[in-house]
Amino acid sequence: MVIIEKDVVKNVDAATVNGRRAGATAKPSLRHGGKAGALFALVLTVAATFATLAPTRSEAKQSSGLGADVSLASLPPEAQRTDQLIHSGGPFPFSRDGVVFGNYEKRLPREPRGWYHEYTVPTPGAHNRGARRIICGGSQPTEPDACFYTEDHYNSFHRIVK
Repeated sequence: MVIIEKDVVKNVDAATVNGRRAGATAKPSLRHGGKAGALFALVLTVAATFATLAPTRSEAKQSSGLGADVSLASLPPEAQRTDQLIHSGGPFPFSRDGVVFGNYEKRLPREPRGWYHEYTVPTPGAHNRGARRIICGGSQPTEPDACFYTEDHYNSFHRIVK
């Protein structure tokens, strides 16, 4: 940044009315180091902006709604039973078990419509289906490529590992 003295004097003169100073409106001119300096400043600004916007891998996983992986053995017994039913093809206790899960909130990895199916994990004491589900994705329902557990009705998911 270069301050040009004649510009400061000109601006101060213009800010003087009837021999009295009209206010602190004098502003120095800023001059960059030519086209190369301006281009460098632009590239630096764009790079800094993208660096602050790009999420880290853990932030991307967290913002997508995926929490830490969980082992099947660590899930409640009702979830383990539901997993057994999924792999054996049923019969399922709820009529909605096996319907297509739309992933509208995009908390699971993006896949084509029809890839994911949802299954109810019964909640002891609940008079309805409750909030717990297992969502599985893949081309064969009894051999899913991946399954996810949610205990809070699709707000967060954990990939099930065996």
